[in-house]
Amino acid sequence: METREHDERPWGAYTVLEDADDHKVKEITVRPGKRLSYQQHAQRAEHWFVVRGEGVVTLDGADLPVGPGTAVDVRTGVAHRIANTGEADLVFVEVQHGSYFGEDDIVRLEDDFGRTS
Repeated sequence: METREHDERPWGAYTVLEDADDHKVKEITVRPGKRLSYQQHAQRAEHWFVVRGEGVVTLDGADLPVGPGTAVDVRTGVAHRIANTGEADLVFVEVQHGSYFGEDDIVRLEDDFGRTS
């Protein structure tokens, strides 16, 4: 069985489901009351599909409520974050597409855990 990259973070966790030259797919879990950093990417866009839970996605300052079945496109360079506003875990699948998928393509604009760029 293939070993998948998994990482626990202060806001929850992620597991890499696929890592190819032209895309990466992650399952991301955000714990209740937590949110990811408000961030931008220069070399990739993302597509998010909410599987479970409730939350709010912020795209360039505009808030969008999300729940199961909601799909969100995050264009390259757009400031974005997702927050869990529910009582249970928020789970979504993230498909990254672009030319580079490294963690050093994250510019953190705001972060609840002191990780701003």
